[in-house]
Amino acid sequence: MLDLDRFIADCKAAVAEDPSHKLVREVVERAVVAPDAVMKAVGEPRLGCIEALHRGDDVTILNVVWPPLFTIMPHKHRMWAVIGVYTGGEDNMFWRRIGGPGKSRIEAAGACSLRVGDTEPLGRDIVHSVTNPIGKLTGAIHVYGGDFFAVQRSEWDPETLVERAYDIDKNMRLFQEANARRAAD
Repeated sequence: MLDLDRFIADCKAAVAEDPSHKLVREVVERAVVAPDAVMKAVGEPRLGCIEALHRGDDVTILNVVWPPLFTIMPHKHRMWAVIGVYTGGEDNMFWRRIGGPGKSRIEAAGACSLRVGDTEPLGRDIVHSVTNPIGKLTGAIHVYGGDFFAVQRSEWDPETLVERAYDIDKNMRLFQEANARRAAD
């Protein structure tokens, strides 16, 4: 079984040694190569959620469980992240700004599909949206290079692709609504 206290300590030590994502990625890769061990440590996913495993000024570690066929709009964390999938699948679409100064629209610029055992780093300036493309819950460990909950960040309207302030309460409601729909099925 994955020792969560050791995993958190290893992530913190990695950031202390190198404040970039590089050493943290190695820690996450070592964890998700044994997805059953991760699932035993964090619990089998039952509902879509964002669960903080550790929150600090230097690093935040989340267990993110994406509801089936769920998409979260384009957003920017304003800090690096490392994602490691331990069950299911997560598709990330990457976006870039278009237009001149003061323009806040984006356009699709690339994508990657993550499946069980995959890890992917995201730079601090990456704008991405996430989709769980499968009909079951997807679980992933997300490690961020800072306090994920304290940073002002942006999201983009999925219809107009215009930038606005990130609304964490709205996004948590999206998880609740997806869980309610799943329970009703």
